[in-house]
Amino acid sequence: MSWRLAAVEDAAFGEDRSGAEREPTEGVRGGALSLEAATCCICRRSDADPIAVGEDFEYRSSPDAFRAVRCRTCGLVYLESRPARTELDRIYPPDYHAFDFSGERYGLAHRARRWLEARRLLALCRDLPSDARILDVGCGDGFHLSLLKEFGRPGWKLEGVDASRRAVEAGRARGMVIHQGTAQDVALSPETYDLVLLIATIEHVDDPRAVLDAVGRLMKPGGRVLIVTDNIDTASFRLFRSRYWGGYHFPRHWNLFDTSTLPRLATATGLEVEQLSTIISPVNWTYSIHNALVDHGAPAWLVNRFTLSSPLSLGIFTIIDGLAQFTGRGGLLRAVLRKAG
Repeated sequence: MSWRLAAVEDAAFGEDRSGAEREPTEGVRGGALSLEAATCCICRRSDADPIAVGEDFEYRSSPDAFRAVRCRTCGLVYLESRPARTELDRIYPPDYHAFDFSGERYGLAHRARRWLEARRLLALCRDLPSDARILDVGCGDGFHLSLLKEFGRPGWKLEGVDASRRAVEAGRARGMVIHQGTAQDVALSPETYDLVLLIATIEHVDDPRAVLDAVGRLMKPGGRVLIVTDNIDTASFRLFRSRYWGGYHFPRHWNLFDTSTLPRLATATGLEVEQLSTIISPVNWTYSIHNALVDHGAPAWLVNRFTLSSPLSLGIFTIIDGLAQFTGRGGLLRAVLRKAG
């Protein structure tokens, strides 16, 4: 163990404990996960500095400790050892929020997000033709597709792709056309789609370069892809980065970007950056507090005040993140990339 890693683990766990020695936490659902080593998806190197050690504070899928590192060459933050693909059903359990992001389950948070996301999507789709084909990669239960179906043009052909069987079943139950698999392996016709959505997706995949390469092949010349993902250039990251930052979403977020590294990824895949900005999101603030409370054994009634079902905390942190947005450091990155043509 290097002295830098030891310092990070001491800060995260306390002076007398390391990640390897940490006792299993109450409520953990199973044993240790099968893990695989990772490298920087942009540089293809493994030369990185450790910046955080944390656990699955949200779903308690395993007792493992996970290490986030930052690439010394490009600055990408990524999970150094990540769950093997055979573990996906463990780390995305049946109650995972993206499998059922419904009004019944999330109440006001669902209604607010539905209204906001519909406005953002329709603004992006304003110039699409009446017969446009739109593909949502990593579509979950089809939340964004359902918004386009309800508020978009009747002639748009909407499809989704998701690797999770549970997500595909949930999306199909909502009447969506969902293909099970990844952008790299589903049998879709090349140069077909006018717009591809990667909303809260790129951070979950093992090889973002391969995903964008595949998306580039699927888009028509001149087609666009929308990426929305967590932004590490934020106050919440700086405050909570050693262990609790909500954007780590341990162990499900494998690659994390900022306004420097996301364009680097686009360039590596031959896509042009048409727009790059940040947008407001209270989620990482909320879950940073949530994670700290869980780790310190806070009572459930208090922990539950800091979740996606907590309108008060989400509202407060929306205001806080709105102030950060004035400096271009909102909680999420929003990039529109274009395929030449």
